[in-house]
Amino acid sequence: MISKDEFKREVIRWAVKLNVQPKEIQIRKMRKKWASCSSRGRLTFSSDLLLQPKEFRDEVIVHELLHLKYPTHNRLFKTLVKIYTKKD
Repeated sequence: MISKDEFKREVIRWAVKLNVQPKEIQIRKMRKKWASCSSRGRLTFSSDLLLQPKEFRDEVIVHELLHLKYPTHNRLFKTLVKIYTKKD
């Protein structure tokens, strides 16, 4: 498990890499999904994500941050998620 502060630092590091600027980063209990991105740039992540492996957290973080540039799950969006989260 990582702390909320460390998780937020992970999000910020990814935001810099992806050249996006979330307006707000929230962590709270969510029942049905790992995260969400509002049209106003607010990212909300499930507190359960703090218990997940880094690779999975990274995929969720990248997915949500890319929504700041690409709101739909089109082919380009899916390709970018794969490119940024590929395992070397």
